[in-house]
Amino acid sequence: MTEHPFAEEDRFSISEKVRFLSDAAAYPHGPKSVEVIETHMSWVFLADDLVYKLKKPVRYDFLDFGTIEKRCTAVFDEVRLNRRLAPDVYLSERALRIGADGRLTLNACGQAIDWMVEMRRLAQEQDLECMIASGGLTQVDVTGVADLLATFYQRLPSANTDQYTYYAQFADEAQKTEDILTDPTLELDEPLLTSALDGFWRAFEIAAPLLRHRVEKGFVVEGHGDLRPQHVFLSDPPVIIDCIEFSLRFRLVDPLDEVVFLGMECAHLGASWVAGSLMRRLNSVIGEPPNDLANFYWRYRALLRARLALLHLVLQPDRTPEKWRPLARAYVALSVKPDLMRQQQAGLQSDDSREGAG
Repeated sequence: MTEHPFAEEDRFSISEKVRFLSDAAAYPHGPKSVEVIETHMSWVFLADDLVYKLKKPVRYDFLDFGTIEKRCTAVFDEVRLNRRLAPDVYLSERALRIGADGRLTLNACGQAIDWMVEMRRLAQEQDLECMIASGGLTQVDVTGVADLLATFYQRLPSANTDQYTYYAQFADEAQKTEDILTDPTLELDEPLLTSALDGFWRAFEIAAPLLRHRVEKGFVVEGHGDLRPQHVFLSDPPVIIDCIEFSLRFRLVDPLDEVVFLGMECAHLGASWVAGSLMRRLNSVIGEPPNDLANFYWRYRALLRARLALLHLVLQPDRTPEKWRPLARAYVALSVKPDLMRQQQAGLQSDDSREGAG
């Protein structure tokens, strides 16, 4: 996976845009300060109660933000798609313009040279990851998230895909995952990885007809695509942000897959009881599927997260390299524990589940 040269020649470079947006004086609403965060694909500017997201002009195998037009499309898609689960958070598409004086401006007049997502700022301490870390997560919180997801999935039409395409995407991604996890240059070769991959391929073989059956029954929808705890905010009402806007293929998901993914991520953070709670609450939406399919989704998602962790060592080797290899190993270890979810689904609640039910 390589980053391609930029096709665009802007009058202002990305560094000049970031410098401008880092200055509180740039914003019409007059924030006291601006906090700047760099992510894999964007620059994020926290300007008091508002957030602005500027997409990097990058091209990867899985996305293309290399031109102003493509970034503009992605910004409009991000606002439209995320309003499904966070209608009051995604405020508008904001143009970055060249003013009459030839300088960058966020005012309404001038030539648009880039586009940003404008959002209402959420309290970070209310996201699901922070709530788990603080020990404040309750069964009531999880029920609220499950009900939000149930309403969301019930309103979505079945996706226009076929069973063979759906299955083939898993096969293709799974092979990419194995290739990266077993790359000797990434130094993840260990007995646990061998066991995890063996268990995954056995689970995949069992799940193959079940995957095709889910498509036939119309379960696959255009969902969120990246349902992680840091995207779930336990406000009143709860909201979910940051769906994948750049790839329809990544958004075409089985709700069971997304629910298992969220539960697996909560287990990674130490709240293994959440997976079963979500599954039980969403049975009417996900159709009480066989454990074998949930087992596959758990293993698939955990190993995919391990793969993505290692890719940081390839794509951005200078940014916190000490973080990614241990994280990949943790997800490999988690992939062999789908019983955490199955036990909870069966109602065999652990001590931490009972503590969280208050």
